[in-house]
Amino acid sequence: MDAPAVDDRRGALRADCGSCFGLCCVAPAFARSADFAIDKPAGHACPNLRTEGFGCGIHGDLRRRGFAGCTVYDCFGAGQQVAQVTFQGRDWRQDPASAPLMFAVFPVMRHLHELLWYLTQARDLPAAAPLHARLDDAVAVTRRLTGLPAADLAAVDADAHRAEVVPLLREASELARAALRVGRKRPPYQGRHLVGKDLRRTDLRGADLRGASAVGADLRGADLTGADVTGADLRGADLRGADLRGTLFLVQSQLDAARGDGTTRLPRSFSRPAHWPGRR
Repeated sequence: MDAPAVDDRRGALRADCGSCFGLCCVAPAFARSADFAIDKPAGHACPNLRTEGFGCGIHGDLRRRGFAGCTVYDCFGAGQQVAQVTFQGRDWRQDPASAPLMFAVFPVMRHLHELLWYLTQARDLPAAAPLHARLDDAVAVTRRLTGLPAADLAAVDADAHRAEVVPLLREASELARAALRVGRKRPPYQGRHLVGKDLRRTDLRGADLRGASAVGADLRGADLTGADVTGADLRGADLRGADLRGTLFLVQSQLDAARGDGTTRLPRSFSRPAHWPGRR
């Protein structure tokens, strides 16, 4: 992928694979499917993980070799946090006894880092100014959790913490989208089944697309300014010519899972996926 066009203040929440121990290649399980060419149980290294170092042996060829799921995975920087902070640079190969706890901590850290990504985006919304103090508190609490010792971190109920944070994120979303919805009616898209739906050139400004299933949807030329896409499934969605500048709570993995080209307008801090044609 291309490097982000501007300095990204969320850098600590972006994956730095060179500072990780290949945790996403070992800790999670995955099943043979359109996204993964093989079955792999949790806690077992993917056979493509190099035996020296922690790089992927087929990184440049993942899609062709049947591992598209790897290309859209985002740990939000949890990998390097676990590797370099929680376990202070001790890797699971050199210290096998640490492996079970390290693999248990990784998904918890990922959940927390994902929340930090959303909270940071919400804090940057001018319309969410009335919520800034509460957002700052939520960020501080979440960051404190990420700094816990490994055993304590593994015991954190990340789902319960998410349930406390999500209403605040929804409030921020409502404030940011309110001005775009004035005097305009649109169907509620939240959680909607939009698989394969023809939404070409649709005005989706300020739309609520949280949790929407838009697999293979035709969004060519659509305007998603201010649309909330939290958790929206955009796998295979056609974003050619779409305007995603100002889209709320977008994550890089959503772009990586979709189709686009050089005419897709992206927020400045996002990368144009390598498999999109006509990259600029």
